[in-house]
Amino acid sequence: MKRSSKRILTTHTGSLPRPKDLVDLLWKHDAGETVDLSLFKARVTETVADVVAAQIRAGIDVVNDGEAGKVSYFSYVVDRLTGFAGSAEPSRAAPRDLADFPSYMAFRETVTGKRKTLSRPVCTEPIAFRGGAAVQTDIDNLRAAAAQGAAEETFLSSASPGLIDMFLRNEYYPTREEYLFALADGMQKEYEAIADAGQLLQLDCPDLALSYNALHYDEGVDAFRRRITENIAALNHATRNIPPDRMRMHLCWGNYEGPHHCD
Repeated sequence: MKRSSKRILTTHTGSLPRPKDLVDLLWKHDAGETVDLSLFKARVTETVADVVAAQIRAGIDVVNDGEAGKVSYFSYVVDRLTGFAGSAEPSRAAPRDLADFPSYMAFRETVTGKRKTLSRPVCTEPIAFRGGAAVQTDIDNLRAAAAQGAAEETFLSSASPGLIDMFLRNEYYPTREEYLFALADGMQKEYEAIADAGQLLQLDCPDLALSYNALHYDEGVDAFRRRITENIAALNHATRNIPPDRMRMHLCWGNYEGPHHCD
């Protein structure tokens, strides 16, 4: 990981805006519709080149691919892991902070209207990694784009086991711990591929913060701490072969528009 004694190096958390035509392709793929793969790959490559150049122009030192080829920061894993099928309805419970202000919730719905919802496949079979070609494409696209500019370093984002567990339900493994460690064993190959390629691995871990107010506040803080202790154990297991200075972590309390007074 690059360090500097001359000035503060700048970076960001990951996802950046995609062109509308690429967004349309991503949503079609997520919905299970047929997509022209050659067109899709070409648009992703072009978008990565554009978004890396834009970051460098803006003065960002540690740049990424904008997550251009992913419809979201968690559901992309169903294309890289076996074991997922179907789609479950997302939880309808409101985050704790929004539930405290029902009039704001009503106002928010009138402003945002009905939003598209991502598919939420369920784990119904054993998990194994099958995304070697996909992660290599991410690596190659970012490497080629960064070579055209003056970035100090590059990073790629990858979903943590706890993040995947937060959104994609387990209906196969007998316990949550077994599910987490199966996810860890599967995602380990993606993590190591990124680090081995000389790019920083960013582990996306909103589960360590967001999931309390979004899903688990009824359990209490002590129960939540036990939950995220399991998540961290699985994450440590998955990254045990990667030097600490080749990794960075993103956690957050959600980027939604709300009071966030319970964070």
